[in-house]
Amino acid sequence: MGIEVLFLILAVIVVAFGIGVVVVNRRRAGSARPPQRPTARPDAPPPRPGGTLVEERPDTDAAVEAPPEVVEAPLSLRDRLAKARSTFAGAIAGVLGRTGITEESFEDLEEALLRADVGVGIATELIDGLREKVRNKEVTEPQELLDALAAEMTERLAGADRTLHFEPGDPGSPNVWMFVGVNGVGKTTTIGKLTKHEVDRGRTVLLAAGDTFRAAAAEQLTTWAERAGVEIVRGAEGADPSSVIFDGIERAAARDVDLVMADTAGRLHTKSNLMEELRKVRRVAEKGAGRVTETLLVIDATTGQNGLTQAREFREATDVTGVVLTKLDGSAKGGIVFAIETELGIPVKLVGVGESLGDLVDFDPNEFVSALFEH
Repeated sequence: MGIEVLFLILAVIVVAFGIGVVVVNRRRAGSARPPQRPTARPDAPPPRPGGTLVEERPDTDAAVEAPPEVVEAPLSLRDRLAKARSTFAGAIAGVLGRTGITEESFEDLEEALLRADVGVGIATELIDGLREKVRNKEVTEPQELLDALAAEMTERLAGADRTLHFEPGDPGSPNVWMFVGVNGVGKTTTIGKLTKHEVDRGRTVLLAAGDTFRAAAAEQLTTWAERAGVEIVRGAEGADPSSVIFDGIERAAARDVDLVMADTAGRLHTKSNLMEELRKVRRVAEKGAGRVTETLLVIDATTGQNGLTQAREFREATDVTGVVLTKLDGSAKGGIVFAIETELGIPVKLVGVGESLGDLVDFDPNEFVSALFEH
C-alpha cells in the first residue's frame, strides 16, 4: 500500500473522531437543560364527572392569587357639595386665622352667606345673632363663632315636614304627584329617578306626559318609563295637558296602580298662560279618581335667587307642597335652601347631587350644613 493511501486512511480516522466528539458534547449539553413545562394544549380541558369543565393548569410552587377587586367608595355629601363648600372655605380660613373675633370675622362670614345666595335678610339676621352672642360672652373663640353659625343655620331648617306623602286608599284611587317648574331645571329626569325609586319600594307607578308643548319631554319620559318598566300615557303634540293627565289617572285607577307621576309644561308663550294652565291641570287632576298628595316644584340650584322668584310664582299658581333642588353638586349657591324655606315656608324634600339614579336623595339639613362647614 502506497504512502498516499496511508495518509488518506489517517485523514478519514481523524475526521470521524472529531465528529464523534461534537455529537457527544451536544448530547451532554442537552441533558443539562432544565425540563420544559408542557405547552397548553389546543383541545378543551377534560370534563368532570358531571359535565363541568375542569381547566388544566401546570403545577406551580405557589398558588396564583387573583388581583383584589377594586370597589370605589360612594361619594359623601361633603364631596358632592365641593362647590358650595368652597364659598365658605375662604371665610372659615379667615375667621380661624385670627387670634380672636374681630369685625373682619363678621364681614367674612356675611360675605360668604351672600355669595351662597342665602339672601340679604337672612344673612343680616344670622350675623346680628352672632354679634349678640359675642357681646353676651356666649361666644369667645373663632371656632365657637363658626359652630354658632352652623347651629343657627341648622336650626332654621329644622322641623319642616320633608316626607313625600303617599296616602294608602281603596284600590282604584291612585295617589298623584304633580311636578312643576320651568324648562331646563331637570324636571323630567327627576320624575324618572323618583319613579325608579318608588318601583324599587314595591309600588306600581304610571307616568303621565303632561308637557305636550315640548315633544322631547314626552320622548325623554318614555325612555325613563321603559327603564323602570312602567306604563306611560302621552298625547299628541300640542294636546290639552289636562286631558292627558286625566286620562293617565283614569287608566291608573282602572288597573289599580298605586301612584301617578304627572309631568307638566314648563313654558308657554306667556307666563300668565303657563300659570293658568297649571291651575287647570290641578283642578282636573282632582276631579278624577285620584288624589293629588304632592305638588313638587323642581328648581335648578345654580339659578340662585332666580329660583326663589320661580318658587314664589309657582306657589301662587299651585299648592306647592315641596321643592326638589337639582344640580346642587354643581352649584356654589346652595344657600337658596334657606331663602326658600324661610321666606316662602316650602320645605326642600329632595336634592339632586349627580347624574346617576342614586343621586336624587332626601334632603338632610344636618348633613347639608355640616358639609358646608367641614374644613
